[in-house]
Amino acid sequence: MPELPEVETTRLGLLPHVRGQRIERVTVRERRLRWPIPANFTDLLQGTTVSNIIRRGKYLLWDCERGSSAINHKHEGMDSGFMLSHLGMSGTLRVLSSATPVAKHDHVDIEFANKVLIRFNDPRRFGAMLWIAGRDMVHPLLDVLGPEPLSEAFTAQHLFKASRGRSVSIKEFIMNGHVVVGVGNIYAAESLFRAGIHPQRAAGKTSLLRYEKLVDAIRETLQDALRAGGTTLRNYVKTDGEQGYFQLDAAVYGRNGDACRICGTPIRLMVQGQRSTYFCPRCQH
Repeated sequence: MPELPEVETTRLGLLPHVRGQRIERVTVRERRLRWPIPANFTDLLQGTTVSNIIRRGKYLLWDCERGSSAINHKHEGMDSGFMLSHLGMSGTLRVLSSATPVAKHDHVDIEFANKVLIRFNDPRRFGAMLWIAGRDMVHPLLDVLGPEPLSEAFTAQHLFKASRGRSVSIKEFIMNGHVVVGVGNIYAAESLFRAGIHPQRAAGKTSLLRYEKLVDAIRETLQDALRAGGTTLRNYVKTDGEQGYFQLDAAVYGRNGDACRICGTPIRLMVQGQRSTYFCPRCQH
């Protein structure tokens, strides 16, 4: 599943092509995503101008402004708002030319006045394209999210306080989007390795000092992943079709049986919460 680095890389790839551009045409071929695309989705978007794309966790919020010149009988009473998009397990948003042939699983096209085509492809249909009316960005999917891991709100004290009394493993704890957003399976494993923390350690029995190391490790891991353009394991590609390359530098993820790059001990694999966990039994405790 695309996580914070992949979603942020997608945002940065989209923005130069769509900022300040008017949406001319929206084509919806399949509404049955994780949540159904609204019946009036096309009318809500067409005629608006995208002023920005904001990332919140793994969601992209497209700021769609509707000027007075766009008001007509079809759009009467429709306000500016935000298109909320989510890549789900297998989704991609690609920047294409308007002449690009439609392929299987190409569910939504958004065409701009500058002839740019943004195409949403999602084989498993776990992604989303929804609408938030108004300027407040209030939505049930956003209201429950924890702090951004690269923001000042994400601190060791926050994790320490939120973990008290929790018996869940620390890996599952930091993957909980209510605690902190965007720390997916790969980045959780890599961050715990950098912090020297065993993934099975109980979150509620982890000290404030260890959480200080973990916060730094999470930030460093995500920043390294951003510089590498994210991680490509299956479906994810950047907006230009290129893959991400963070997986090539992973210290533990996908390296079961390989020697730890620090101590030489073979990396181990176990399953936590139905997800693969890679770790070094010597460096992490």
